[in-house]
Amino acid sequence: QVQLVESGGGLVQPGRSLRLSCVASGSIFSISNMGWYRQGSGKQRELVATITSGGSTYYADSVKGRFTISRDNAKNTVYLQMNSLKPEDTAVYYCNLYWSGIGNRWGQGTQVTVSS
Repeated sequence: QVQLVESGGGLVQPGRSLRLSCVASGSIFSISNMGWYRQGSGKQRELVATITSGGSTYYADSVKGRFTISRDNAKNTVYLQMNSLKPEDTAVYYCNLYWSGIGNRWGQGTQVTVSS
């Protein structure tokens, strides 16, 4: 059974930074692809960034150059460093794990609010 627990969300002023963390239980983290998604109020959930088991990354155009996804397999943790935050980044951020053996798993989400 894989469980994902996000942390690091909060209220931040525009232009500031936050780092989200997601810790995965179980033993498949290192062979899984990981991702961060977000869902703003009244909006559909959207992809923010992904990182494969081999370390290849992908970013949505809206966050490219501002956000960085990384992983630490020794700690079963994936990170999302968010810089130069904008009000439109306000959303609930969800951690995602994908491995072909079990499909997708989701965390409970962490709220990020960017406001002055």
